[in-house]
Amino acid sequence: MENVALVAITKHGVELIRNLQQDMPKASLHYMSKFEVGDEADRNIQTFEGSVRLLLPELFQQYDGIVMVISLGAVVRMIAPILKDKKTDPAVVVIDDKGQFVISVLSGHIGGANELTKQLAFYLDAIPVITTASDVQKTIPVDIFGRELGWTVEDYTYVTPVSAAVVNEEPVAIIQESGESNWWKHKKPLPRHMNVFSSLQEGLQEPFSAALVITHRDLSVDEKKQLEGKAVLYRPKSIMIGMGCNRGTSAEEIEEVITSTLQELQFSISSVSGIATIDLKKDESGLLEVVNKYNWEFICYSADELNHVPIKNPSNTVFKYTGAYGVSEPAAMLAAGTDTLVLEKRKSGNVTISIAIKKG
Repeated sequence: MENVALVAITKHGVELIRNLQQDMPKASLHYMSKFEVGDEADRNIQTFEGSVRLLLPELFQQYDGIVMVISLGAVVRMIAPILKDKKTDPAVVVIDDKGQFVISVLSGHIGGANELTKQLAFYLDAIPVITTASDVQKTIPVDIFGRELGWTVEDYTYVTPVSAAVVNEEPVAIIQESGESNWWKHKKPLPRHMNVFSSLQEGLQEPFSAALVITHRDLSVDEKKQLEGKAVLYRPKSIMIGMGCNRGTSAEEIEEVITSTLQELQFSISSVSGIATIDLKKDESGLLEVVNKYNWEFICYSADELNHVPIKNPSNTVFKYTGAYGVSEPAAMLAAGTDTLVLEKRKSGNVTISIAIKKG
């Protein structure tokens, strides 16, 4: 985390955060003006007078993380009136005046306070204090499961009861139909109360108190009913769209083909990783507009690269204009790292689309 404010109100606290700035050069320092030493303007350090409480609402808006060398009780009382939501509040970390302990106070998982705590403890040779149960037990943090892999949570409604089931060692089904398989980060084996299934159909056959479902599919009404109240759905970035289009095709037409195709396949647009095509289309404005709108990858291959991928539907006409015997099919397979397609090339107006699912 780089967008961090370091705050102190005591002499020793000021010394501590000034030293921390050597390890965190992008951090912003804030301390009381009575402790100025004369180099604040050169180091872009902000000073203030009066209560630090008045500064906090602005810091909450500006920074992803706030580190305060202030007593824990005082920090809790000061931040309580300005807290909003665990998904939007910044990480808050407290350090004692001697720099012996670094305490994760707020937004430990989603906000990143736990990781910031470990980072600061390393810099200070201090003891990190983290009380989040899943971190202490070294199990799955439900609210950020797979985040470092690009996974997103579809709906946070049942994160709390599912988290409780995980840390209380109740039977948990981990149902993974797609996405990266290297999500278990600990050296110890997966806990015995957790069972992994490769399909939702398989997982639903066994009893469980909670489920973590990783899939690119839109769930059926019946599946949703069986999971209601006890599951969290994760969207891995598993879908690669191979695409060819005529020059000048509008972004609206491209987007409509993508959304209607995904809807037909019952795939979630939240699991799209990107669009792959031939390098002749690297400046195609319609494609660029769509990938920018959804923040997708945009991967371009040379004709030679595409021709090295065996495809079922080679086209001499496509070769005549592009030098490749196919665009959407080989591009999708190359980008997904697979030799199979879930959708072979389909022509729709000015657009040709193919879809592949990344290997885990």
